[in-house]
Amino acid sequence: MSQDLYELLEINPRATESEIKRAYREMARRYHPDGNPGDNEAEEKFKEISHAYEILSDPERRRRYDQFGDTGSRGAPSGSDAFGFGGLFDAFFSGDQFSSRATSRGSDLEITTELSLEEAAFGYTHTVEARIPSECESCTGSGCAPGTFPEACPACSGQGQVRQVRRSILGQMVTAVACDRCSGTGQQIPSPCPECRGEGRVMAEQNIDVEIPAGIDNGQQLRLPNRGAAAPRGGPPGDLYVSIRVTPHPDFERRGNDLWHRHSISVTQAVLGAKITVPTLDGVQELELSSGTQPDAVKRIKGQGVPRLGGSGRGDLMVQIEIEIPTRFDEEQAALWYHLAKIRGEEVAEPSTSVMARLRSVFR
Repeated sequence: MSQDLYELLEINPRATESEIKRAYREMARRYHPDGNPGDNEAEEKFKEISHAYEILSDPERRRRYDQFGDTGSRGAPSGSDAFGFGGLFDAFFSGDQFSSRATSRGSDLEITTELSLEEAAFGYTHTVEARIPSECESCTGSGCAPGTFPEACPACSGQGQVRQVRRSILGQMVTAVACDRCSGTGQQIPSPCPECRGEGRVMAEQNIDVEIPAGIDNGQQLRLPNRGAAAPRGGPPGDLYVSIRVTPHPDFERRGNDLWHRHSISVTQAVLGAKITVPTLDGVQELELSSGTQPDAVKRIKGQGVPRLGGSGRGDLMVQIEIEIPTRFDEEQAALWYHLAKIRGEEVAEPSTSVMARLRSVFR
């Protein structure tokens, strides 16, 4: 169908979800085959607007359509194909639709694990303990007692769904819904497994090895496919999501792939310059400070940050300088500070008599 999907529904490309839904509802009523018996043109039109609604009502498929057009838009089976071309209309107006013998998937689970900065930076194999719904070993997930087997549900004849007929303004409507008796599985368990009581799964403690990639950051998640909860009665398991929490480090603050470290030096080191030793993730490293270093000056040590996640290279270590102002000193130090102030022509408070005496003895 090459026609613009927005034009098919007679809406603006910037239409909201509610506007798309309202437009489809109106046009579906207008062109539904039950209201236009024998009208092939109306039937074709109904198929087109159903196809348009399938795509535009799904945010991800709509985004792809807006970007690439209608190429490949039919990648998944359409709702209209499930029960004839009216299936999408039925689901839209009268509830959910289910495939025959719906096999439920296990739930996705999320756990949180704590890492040190070093572990997050360099990566390693981390073992986490989790209590997870797991396949029952006694019945291997079937839910049946040993030597017994599931039977077809008598309410739906093993189909997993039943059809409901009801009248509407368009005439008689037939919809398919999940069987209440078997919850859409099409089966019943005549003799439940005593270990899992027919569920096919039990709670179990598991030790799970998680490969922590180098460079992972606080708040990020790792997905472990098929390591989540087992599904009832043999369906596929869900996924396990491991959320990362990196504990604070006493020496470093991470900002992206860079590390920041605050390092204190004395006033004389700042004035005269110095060679200092700073910590890194790999040990310690010397850093040379020039004379006249200012408060909050930042010195960069390249390649001493965190490895880039999924890439090559590392960030940098940023050393922010703090200058400590002495609050206690002896008379000799006070005399020297006073003498320096006089040389620089700075106005300072008059020192005590004892400091002046020390000053005269030092510079006699």
